[in-house]
Amino acid sequence: MTAVDERSKLASEVLARVEQENVEFIRLWFTDILGQLKSFAIGREELAGALEDGMGFDGSSITGFNRIEESDMVALPDPSTFAILPWRSGESHKVGRMFCDILTPDRKPYEGDPRYVMRRALERAKEMGFDHYYLGPELEFFLFKSDQAPEVLDRGGYFDLTTLDVGSDFRRDCVFTLRELGIPVEYTHHEVGPSQHEIDMRFADGLVMADNTMTYRIAVKEVAQKHGFYATFMPKPLYGENGSGMHTHQSLFRGDENAFFDPNDEYYLSDVAKAFIAGQLRHARELSALFAPSVNSYKRLVPGYEAPVYVAWSRRNRSALIRVPVYHPGKEKATRAEIRCPDPSCNPYLTFAALLHAGLEGIEKGYELPAPIERNLYDLTERERQQMGVDHLPESLGEAIEEMARSELVERALGSHIFSRYVDLKREEWLEYRVQVTPWEIQRYLPVT
Repeated sequence: MTAVDERSKLASEVLARVEQENVEFIRLWFTDILGQLKSFAIGREELAGALEDGMGFDGSSITGFNRIEESDMVALPDPSTFAILPWRSGESHKVGRMFCDILTPDRKPYEGDPRYVMRRALERAKEMGFDHYYLGPELEFFLFKSDQAPEVLDRGGYFDLTTLDVGSDFRRDCVFTLRELGIPVEYTHHEVGPSQHEIDMRFADGLVMADNTMTYRIAVKEVAQKHGFYATFMPKPLYGENGSGMHTHQSLFRGDENAFFDPNDEYYLSDVAKAFIAGQLRHARELSALFAPSVNSYKRLVPGYEAPVYVAWSRRNRSALIRVPVYHPGKEKATRAEIRCPDPSCNPYLTFAALLHAGLEGIEKGYELPAPIERNLYDLTERERQQMGVDHLPESLGEAIEEMARSELVERALGSHIFSRYVDLKREEWLEYRVQVTPWEIQRYLPVT
């Protein structure tokens, strides 16, 4: 079956389901370059035309899209992403949603669409012989009383099952909601910080997981609101506590075969896996402004709070940037690399695409993987780390964005349109932050100067 035939079949199935389940409105979702979910709704009578021709809209007000003189855009729904929104299912008329690919008026993929960036990265992998880029991100988040202040709901800790963990019912409802959206969940638990939680989605192929990550974030927020709470994916909302990360498990497959596994290697890693990891380590500083995209991200990426900042890899050592879980016999397909530096506020399409490009670059150019470091990198002095050849991630958004601005790899991964706009937007964000006078500065300096 051709791609056109497959799309036509899926579109027919969507139209039939809308009719059968009395779906009155369909929300069309897409993402701006900063990773904010955008949406507009159409009625069921417009759906057939939308699936065939797309829906026009003004892109000039979407962050990172075209300016007003060239603002006409077309949102073409992807019928494979249709789902009924569980938080609207109790109403007399149900509401569905579909992710969209953004096109120009002449029906070409729009270079400013993050979903297109992910598609291009996956196409490069296919051209190199890899059919699947599997991802399993672990998104952490905090549950607060409101969005006005980071006021915690419990003092629970990692894996706690006590009356302190008032989020148990909330997490259960999140699982049910994600399942209704077609997103399987592997497990849930209380995280290390007070009022911090983690719900882990089962791994999926690249584009599906990027869509699922966007869906996950809005679903968690909707369930929190129904419980009278506020869920935030802000990386570091609490001083002195762990921040929220998005550890991301990755593997490449050729058909059903895990291209990362080699039974004869001392680490059970193939040459493909080693070069892939080496590529991500070599380009980690250039990618930092994508996987840690805000000023606040760098309040999390400091030594001592579980967030890895040192550019190294290991098998058991969680202070390293990339961890390769220990191989268990019979689990060849589970061989993977876990990159631990991303945070859940990032744009998943751009982050996953750039990570894939960095890994593929390592494979294509034959990067050599250094030896693993199993010592706790936080216990070493800066001089010891330098002697071992261990670099560290940028320490601020300003440093990160300038690293990215010099990166040929990231520009190729994102395309010049998104690359230049992203750099400009983040430079503006950093400048705005730099000129702020914070309460800490007033308290620290005003009485003594």
